[in-house]
Amino acid sequence: MTEYGRGPGSEPWHPEDPLYGDSGWGGQQPSGGTSTYGGQGQYHPQQPHQHQQPHQAQYGGEWGTGQQQAYGQQQGYGQQQYDGAAAYDYNSNPGQGYEGNPGQGYNGGPDQGHNDGGWDTGGHGQVPYGSDPMDPYGSQQAGYGPEGHDYYSTPDAYAPPEPPGRRRPAPAEPESEADWDPGPDRGEHAFFAGGEDDDSDDDDEPGRRGGRGERRGGRGGKKPKKRRSGCACLVVTLVFAGGLGGVGYFGYQFYQDRFGTAPDFAGEGSGTAVVDIPKDSGGYAIGQKLKDAGVVKSVDAFVSAQGKHPDGQSIQAGVYTLKKQMSAKSAVELMLNPKSRSNLVVPPGTRNVTVYKQIDQRLELKKGTTKNIARKEWKSLGLPEWATSNMNNDVKDPLEGFLHPSSYPVAKGKKPQDVLKDMVAQATAKYDELDVKSQAKRLNLDNPLQVVTVASLVQAEGKFKHDFDKVATVVYNRLKPGNTETYGLLDFDSTVNYLRGESKLATGTVDELRKLNDPYNTYKIKGLPPGPIGNPGDAAIDSALHPAKGNWYYFVSVSEDKTLFAETNEEQNRNREKYLKGQ
Repeated sequence: MTEYGRGPGSEPWHPEDPLYGDSGWGGQQPSGGTSTYGGQGQYHPQQPHQHQQPHQAQYGGEWGTGQQQAYGQQQGYGQQQYDGAAAYDYNSNPGQGYEGNPGQGYNGGPDQGHNDGGWDTGGHGQVPYGSDPMDPYGSQQAGYGPEGHDYYSTPDAYAPPEPPGRRRPAPAEPESEADWDPGPDRGEHAFFAGGEDDDSDDDDEPGRRGGRGERRGGRGGKKPKKRRSGCACLVVTLVFAGGLGGVGYFGYQFYQDRFGTAPDFAGEGSGTAVVDIPKDSGGYAIGQKLKDAGVVKSVDAFVSAQGKHPDGQSIQAGVYTLKKQMSAKSAVELMLNPKSRSNLVVPPGTRNVTVYKQIDQRLELKKGTTKNIARKEWKSLGLPEWATSNMNNDVKDPLEGFLHPSSYPVAKGKKPQDVLKDMVAQATAKYDELDVKSQAKRLNLDNPLQVVTVASLVQAEGKFKHDFDKVATVVYNRLKPGNTETYGLLDFDSTVNYLRGESKLATGTVDELRKLNDPYNTYKIKGLPPGPIGNPGDAAIDSALHPAKGNWYYFVSVSEDKTLFAETNEEQNRNREKYLKGQ
């Protein structure tokens, strides 16, 4: 039994309870005269306990009948104590009952009395205990089991009242907002409200009962209204603004690229700008170089001007001396003018000594600087292995034949080693492209270096391409072992000029030349010289690899543009006479 005297369950108050609310807890006697605790009198601590009677109350049956049902063993309710009073066993009094039952009476019942500080064996009286007017069910007869109905057990019953010491004032209900704010449940998304998702509103479903506090003046309180988040709106605004800005920017760039005019300077420009254009550079690469040097204002302007010029695509790699802030059209025209080129041009057949001098002049170095570097560092300048492995001590210059004829950007500030490496790299690439290693065997030569040597002889002895092919044939015929015309001697003036460092037509008589002791003297030494005697061009190299078919052993140039070839010595003598007459 609970402290309020109701049944064993924890049922709430009856929904039709007329005394629901905080009407006070005065302990007044209700109209029915029944105790607040279900009609049972309250035991006081000054009363001694009645002696245990021989009868026990039936568990689940009537109280105070004086009979006992068998239940295996005696059943009893636990002791109950109020405000520090002694505990009393309700089931230990055989004649105990409620509301006038025969064994025990409350409110002055006849069977209870006090005997000078002791307890009468027939029964004992009990001090009346007023019922609580706050308990609407106090006047009703209470019982356990099937005996009576407990009004607190109905489904819609209210919770029982709390004692005064446990009561708490209900929280004030929050004032409603003056302005209307649509929350997540009225169309506004939780993202803009700054709150959680709408799933949290499940507690507000219709038909769901709130707690006791909500029914009693809204103790739980209303959920605070969700507010809009300014940060979320700002983020969305920035995203849209950024998107529009990006679209506008790229749209403008697209329009400028397709229909707009590229930025450009006006006029011929002023000042000086030296620009190095690498090999195989296209229009955009050249334009970028010029823009970086301050020559043109934009790459697109240069590309457009180059495309409009009929010779615009013929701009070659090299060093150009231009002006700053030139119009793109003026820059294209100046680059096509040979005067603007600052490149070092190596013509076919040029000897290395000439190239070394030109490098010193371009780099403003002391005379002989590049030659000394080439002599000391030739092994580290990029020569191919097939060349270095076939060079002997008789070779006058290991780099001869490997400073490929071309145009090279040589301007002040560059190192001689870098210039030489560029030239050797181009020559090596050309020889590898022509596969001189395999061609040497086909031509019955000892090694690929001899292919370069033959090409240098063809370049030095010939003048035009149609002569190069026949000169190459003369070289190979004279190298044949069964040669009965020259007996293995080349008899070339070009080799004598090379060893002398000269370029003359009159080198001397044959008898004088045969006395000249030098490995490069082909009037005295049979076979090819130790190495090339110059830097052959592409045409001479091709002729060395693909000589003309014929039995020529002799040739002589009778004029600037005419060379006569002969198969026998007699025919060669007649050609000589023609040459002498032309002098």
